[in-house]
Amino acid sequence: MSKEVSPDRGVHRATLLFLYVTVATVIGHKKQSGPCDGVGLLGIAWAFGGMIFILVYCTAGISGGHINPAVTFGLFLARKVSLIRAVAYMIAQCVWGAICGVGLVKAFMKSYYNSLGGGANSVATGYNTGTALGAEIIGTFVLVYTVFSATDPKRSARDSHVPVLAPLPIGFAVFMVHLATIPITGTGINPARSFGAAVIYNNEKVWDDQWIFWVGPFVGHWRRRHTTSTF
Repeated sequence: MSKEVSPDRGVHRATLLFLYVTVATVIGHKKQSGPCDGVGLLGIAWAFGGMIFILVYCTAGISGGHINPAVTFGLFLARKVSLIRAVAYMIAQCVWGAICGVGLVKAFMKSYYNSLGGGANSVATGYNTGTALGAEIIGTFVLVYTVFSATDPKRSARDSHVPVLAPLPIGFAVFMVHLATIPITGTGINPARSFGAAVIYNNEKVWDDQWIFWVGPFVGHWRRRHTTSTF
């Protein structure tokens, strides 16, 4: 008889796999020398969006598909997750998942990892912190708004196909946001993703900009709540 996976382990494994595949994709692209080599910005966006689609689909029945602390926090405020479970999920996402996932990338691609930015989020040259913060707020708003719309119990009751299709719009939202914000911040919209890369890469500028990738997503969620309440 198979052993049931605990929700905390489901969150940990999903976040680890998410960070490993996506950060490895970023490093793999950056090590290419030609302008047409590698997957490009479009491929990186697909890696992030595709992994969210896959992992939410695979873990929705185990842990609810929690991979992002901002989304978990939003579900806690909506009383869909208890405080204890929300805290446990966030620890699993940021520590056991994100740090271990990026750590694997560094272990497998060490020379490239150290020289090519470690897949870490920071404000790109030519942009200021205000622009970067705005990009993170809007990007997270799009993501969280999509999550709540795709998992709305009223819609699930009305349309029987919605629970099956829910991971698709969520993954597509991540894909679209990455297309818009990779040039500005490398796209955070997930504090665990930004934190894990910052810990392993451990660069002064990355740490200086780290607050943007926490404040932005949580403010983005707040805006989602305010907008929803006015409909």
